[in-house]
Amino acid sequence: MNRRTLLQTSALAMAGTVVNVNAFAMDPPLNDHADVPRTNWSKNLRYGTDRVYAPANAAEVREILAKEPELKQLGSQHCFNNIADSHHAQLSLRSLKGIEIDSSAKTATVGAGVRYGELAPVLDRAGFALHNLASLPHISVGGTIATATHGSGIHNKNLATAVRAIELITADGQTVTLSRDKDPERFPLAVVHLGALGVLTRVTLDLLPRFDMSQVVYQNLSFDQLEHNLDAIMGAGYNVSLFTNWQGNSASEVWIKDRAIAGAPQRQLPPTFYGATLQKEKLHPIVGNNAEACTEQMGSVGPWYLRMPHFKMEFTPSNGEELQTEYFVDRKDGYRAIRAVEQLRDKITPHLFITELRTIAADDLPMSMAYRRDSLAIHFTWKPEEVVVRKLLPEIEAALVPFAPRPHWGKIFELQGSYIQKQYPATPQFRQLAATLDPQGKFRNDYLRRNIFTA
Repeated sequence: MNRRTLLQTSALAMAGTVVNVNAFAMDPPLNDHADVPRTNWSKNLRYGTDRVYAPANAAEVREILAKEPELKQLGSQHCFNNIADSHHAQLSLRSLKGIEIDSSAKTATVGAGVRYGELAPVLDRAGFALHNLASLPHISVGGTIATATHGSGIHNKNLATAVRAIELITADGQTVTLSRDKDPERFPLAVVHLGALGVLTRVTLDLLPRFDMSQVVYQNLSFDQLEHNLDAIMGAGYNVSLFTNWQGNSASEVWIKDRAIAGAPQRQLPPTFYGATLQKEKLHPIVGNNAEACTEQMGSVGPWYLRMPHFKMEFTPSNGEELQTEYFVDRKDGYRAIRAVEQLRDKITPHLFITELRTIAADDLPMSMAYRRDSLAIHFTWKPEEVVVRKLLPEIEAALVPFAPRPHWGKIFELQGSYIQKQYPATPQFRQLAATLDPQGKFRNDYLRRNIFTA
């Protein structure tokens, strides 16, 4: 018999109540999960095993852990590198569902396999919201926080900072619950866990009252404006993204998302923004791509979860088959870092779909790319030309080294593990926590050995 979660939203929060949004459908036997794709979503990576499980509850997770000597958990398969790969076996989080909303505590406890595009409408109907969302609603809660995937906004911290508690099943089958309130030392280390500590089964998230947003796009912003106005430009809305192909000394598009009042008359949009001109039609970040897949623009007002991401849940995000790279630098170095990358424009542009520039506020999660550093993220969406791109990355990384870049854990990079570990002063403590929870290294793989567990 198979079990698959179906989100049921007929009963939603009254003040002080707990809402359970839970149902189960059927999953294939635990040793036969051929329907879990064997490539990541962009198809640049084929996983190193065909042995894959998709447990529906904690008991099934323990059963799998008891018989597998090595195992890696797999989220929504939106990572571009081998962080979730294994040569032995994988455990997909996709059937670990369920949503419980506690309106008194203003929290939601969700299964690690719930995708943000599934969670957000349920929260909204219950009168709640999350403080941030990534540009793609397709990603799972568990996979997102494991890699510190971030969303954006000059005052907004990454998605993992909303986590109040996590439930892990460790290598020996024990359930470990860590919370911000009760575990002030271990919890910050464990949230961005990189898949190294155990199988994440449930996550408790802090909530905000629901709100509405609008989105507007301006075209052709000169990079010259960034030298003295970077913070003002990036702080002009709840979150702001600049898109560029690195040619013409400019960002081709500026996406400004801001809070709005439901039912209020649509405000008059300024015709220019730091010299950029107001859009005349709906736009896609990649010039020439169909904008139907993008969330609504032109200043129209809608729920937070239908404006904060760039792409709609029902469409393939971004360009589909692509590669992604992203580096985080201190925001105070942002302009100089942009200009350093720009020097490589004629090498970059032929292999690029688009670059996005965005900001993330500093946090206190030691393995987060924005740890104690207000950050500018330089994000490359590449054409599916991995051999060429990987040869180019060392040049980009060398240009950024003066600014101490931290690569996104889930995207492709060439920086060495020894360099990466220096960017995270708490790496020794993270290793010790991993050794405590996983003394035999059941959850380690090539990625972790290269980037975290090398001397």
